[in-house]
Amino acid sequence: MYYVAIDDGGARGVRFGCNDSLVPVRGVATPGDPLSVALSRLLETGMPVDSDAALYDALANSSLRYLSGYMSGATVVVNLSGSLRPGGVCDIPRIQAQLTQTIVQASGASRAEIYVNGRTLTEALSVR
Repeated sequence: MYYVAIDDGGARGVRFGCNDSLVPVRGVATPGDPLSVALSRLLETGMPVDSDAALYDALANSSLRYLSGYMSGATVVVNLSGSLRPGGVCDIPRIQAQLTQTIVQASGASRAEIYVNGRTLTEALSVR
């Protein structure tokens, strides 16, 4: 799973968006489909993040549920349902990065196509 280190200029991970870093967080190994397990953890409401690590979860105010995922060549296609609630303009790239990198890492795919209620993630984030 990935979380955000706000405004750290890439010091703790890949720099993106509003000068943030994307930071991988390892969870306890759980049996089951890695994609389903990773997304369930990431999307779980109130998922605790180590406060000492000063990491931010841009998905905390959203209410999303994992429906399905499948491989199409080197791309993983993921379907989610629910509502996205970014906390501001900087949360849009944070949500995109958290979801995309968690999905790619868990599935082993090269890229991810993410749909929320049948719309692409980009469309779902632009309709507010």
